Amino acid sequence: MQLSKDKIEEIKSYLTGENARYTLFYAISGLFILLNAYMVYRNFYFTLLLPLGLVILYIFFYRVDYVLLLITFCTPLAVNMTQFEFNVGISLPTEPLMFGVLLLFVLKLFYDNNFDPKVWKHPMTIIIGFQFLWILITSITSQFPVISFKFMLARLWFVIPFYIFAIHLFRKKQNIRLFIWLYAIPLVIVIIYTTYQHSLWAFDEDAGHWVMSPFYNDHTAYGAILAMFVPIFIGFMFTKSYSRLIRLLALLVLGFLFLALYLSYCRAAWISLVVALSVYLIILFRLKFKYIFFSVFLFGMIFYTFQFEILDALSKNKQGTSGDFMKHVQSISNITTDASNLERLNRWASAIRMFESKPVFGYGPGTYQFEYAPFQQSEERTLISTNAGDRGNAHSEYIGPLSEQGILGMILVVIVFVYSIIVAMRVYRRTSDKEVRMLTLGTMLGLITYYFHGLMNNFLDSDKASVPVWGFIAVIIALDLYYLPSQSYGNQKQ
Repeated sequence: MQLSKDKIEEIKSYLTGENARYTLFYAISGLFILLNAYMVYRNFYFTLLLPLGLVILYIFFYRVDYVLLLITFCTPLAVNMTQFEFNVGISLPTEPLMFGVLLLFVLKLFYDNNFDPKVWKHPMTIIIGFQFLWILITSITSQFPVISFKFMLARLWFVIPFYIFAIHLFRKKQNIRLFIWLYAIPLVIVIIYTTYQHSLWAFDEDAGHWVMSPFYNDHTAYGAILAMFVPIFIGFMFTKSYSRLIRLLALLVLGFLFLALYLSYCRAAWISLVVALSVYLIILFRLKFKYIFFSVFLFGMIFYTFQFEILDALSKNKQGTSGDFMKHVQSISNITTDASNLERLNRWASAIRMFESKPVFGYGPGTYQFEYAPFQQSEERTLISTNAGDRGNAHSEYIGPLSEQGILGMILVVIVFVYSIIVAMRVYRRTSDKEVRMLTLGTMLGLITYYFHGLMNNFLDSDKASVPVWGFIAVIIALDLYYLPSQSYGNQKQ
């Protein structure tokens, strides 16, 4: 039977027209319903999530900015799932999403590579690139290469989304504001939950160490993030170009942050805010660097001259941690009986001995907790010391890399931190845009709180700290690239 030309055209029109699309849609929907019905009958329910997965996949390829903002919102509420055999874990749902962004980055790098070349040429990007190169080298020489490469992969899925992609996202100032608010709003939810849980224990100081679980591991990580956001919300509150509603909301968030900081009993977070305030006063009164350098030098000379007298005075301080604010502050300098302080000194001493054993390459990224036990000395051990490596790491963003990646590892960390402040000061001094000045100063002071906190703790191996730290660095670099009129960095974006 031979079809006429008109009949053939009619069939073609049907197959390619609107009716065909409807037919295809209904056919796929029907097959999906049948598949789900069969899977549910077989007690397999994961296929119900397929539509959500397809939506997320679409967003990944076409609106990666939405993915970054989704990760930002989820980070304070994310929960860590630990694999106990290797004492490693993954934060859900954020780290799988970050890993997806990392895979997308690799695809884009090889297929369209539409990243702004100025981002790759920026000195900060080059410094971070050298840091990753050194992490790769020390992972190869690591005592536990599997753990070290996992550490490197995790660092990549923190940095690629919230440094490389985030710089492009932050071309628009409204995205910077959105990023900060999207982290702060769920953080307030965590604060409310933590405060309620703490109230059930009559705001006991010991309970204050763990009531933020499961969202934050302990009060030090919680306090570090709270302190980071205080300067930027003070900036929001005093920026007159924002509406009264926004400024009132910023004041409300700030109230929650201060309440949570007080109840966190995190001494390092309190001191870090004092340090940030000191830096702000230096900027406000435009003190010259030579005076600051002289003051630091003079302080160092006084400490060196009277070191035995100072250490003797510290050894007489028996004040332990306390629910009383002033006594708790006083316990900061107790290096005689305070278990937390003594254990921190024990961890640092062990890390330094590890560095002395392998000064060039270290023991490998992420391996401190598996290697430090033999480097402890009996007279330095405390009631909370352990050989299992199950109670944290070196408690320092500087000494940890020193033991794991050698002297160059620590130097590169310091360079990243110091250069971010240098760039921030350059933007702050050169821009005439008041909002840009506020965003730069707020994020820089927030980073300074973390950099100081990093002397006593380290959290950059977690999403909770990495998202705001790398995000704040990306804010500063984006403002440097796109909002300085004296720079040859293309047009500004509003």
